[in-house]
Amino acid sequence: MAGRLGGMLLVVWGAATVGFFSLRLIPGDPVNVLVGLGNVSQQVRDQIREDWGLADPLVVQYVGYLGRLVRGDLGTSYRMQQPVGDVIGQQLAPTVQLMALAIAFAVLLALASAILGRSRRTAPVAGLLELVAVSSPTFWIGLVLISVFGFGLGWFPVVTTTGFGTLVLPAVTLAIPVAGILSQVLRYGLDDAAALPFVDTVRARGASRTRLVLRHTLRHAAANSVTLTGYIVGSLLGGSVLVETVFARPGLGRVALNAIVDRDVPVVLGIIVLAAVAFSLVNLLVDLVADRLDPRLTTEQAYA
Repeated sequence: MAGRLGGMLLVVWGAATVGFFSLRLIPGDPVNVLVGLGNVSQQVRDQIREDWGLADPLVVQYVGYLGRLVRGDLGTSYRMQQPVGDVIGQQLAPTVQLMALAIAFAVLLALASAILGRSRRTAPVAGLLELVAVSSPTFWIGLVLISVFGFGLGWFPVVTTTGFGTLVLPAVTLAIPVAGILSQVLRYGLDDAAALPFVDTVRARGASRTRLVLRHTLRHAAANSVTLTGYIVGSLLGGSVLVETVFARPGLGRVALNAIVDRDVPVVLGIIVLAAVAFSLVNLLVDLVADRLDPRLTTEQAYA
């Protein structure tokens, strides 16, 4: 466990470091975000740069940033003149709701497609659906869903952002590509599990195909899918930028996009650190779940 926690800290430090230097090396002056491009004297600009620590050497800025980060201080937004923690906190709930529902939809769709692919008759259909899901751009999926189920059939609202119904189409949009990948991995895992010796014993006891999959082979096949889910959750934050833009929803995706356009470096760095922390926590949880699904992993680590 200590090694895993150390790895989490290393990931967060690496993300913060790469993000800090990458954003500082981008051409452009952050002072323009504060005063705009109007007729402001150079003396005023220099004073602003001094007040915000932008006149210090890059290494000094980096050390100061790490010191504040250790204390939990993410800085102050250049554009909104608010603590970055408050800016993120105000928009965190809509993104968490969207991602949670997207993960639920992705798991359900992946399970349905993987089980559908176990039958010889429906396997080609499942394979085609997986291919379409994986290869379709997220923004295209969102536009199609809006056109068909929003404006066409009128099943879900598309001009408001309140209520559970407004979450369905964005969550499905975010879930479809993820479900395609998970379904492929899960289906291959089910094929491998079906070749294990215990399957013959279960079949000899008269278990049906559905019971065999749901009660026995699915647990063996789920380990790789659970591990993959940890990496996919980290990428959902990136996908939320497109989804929240297409559906005009509030959330961290919109905040990140606006901060990048405005060169609001503290906000961008805050979201990067948040994504790194979320990614680390999810992978820690995934490791624990994978150990429970397949105890052999813990045994192998003990003898390694």
